Amino acid sequence: MIFLSVLSELLAFTALGLIAAWGEVFPRWTPVLRGRRVSLSAAMIPAAAGAIILTVLWTTLAVQVASGATLQGNPLPSDFPTTALHGWRLGLFLATYAPLPLWGPLLGLLAIAYWRRRRIPALPTPVPEYPTA
Repeated sequence: MIFLSVLSELLAFTALGLIAAWGEVFPRWTPVLRGRRVSLSAAMIPAAAGAIILTVLWTTLAVQVASGATLQGNPLPSDFPTTALHGWRLGLFLATYAPLPLWGPLLGLLAIAYWRRRRIPALPTPVPEYPTA
């Protein structure tokens, strides 16, 4: 369980590379790759795969809970998720887990913004024309 928690945190941290400078050029402390550009596919393939997986995972779970049945069609317990949660614990549970279905689509939007920033060349800066006297 600890390994999976650490792994998921490390994978989530890589999403910061889509907005940070080290997502475009490997930092100096990277032994072999320092100073080289991060290839577009090396960033986009994991980001797109993560966005798809997270969207499917959390959307399926949200639909399952909203419908009151498991994927096999068995009904959820009548007091789900309040079996051990009530009061402030239930509020904390809902506040922390309710946004999870947004994680995949937001990662997808972040990946698209990264792709557009890296793929579309910068527009040249127009030179202002000054009237001659």
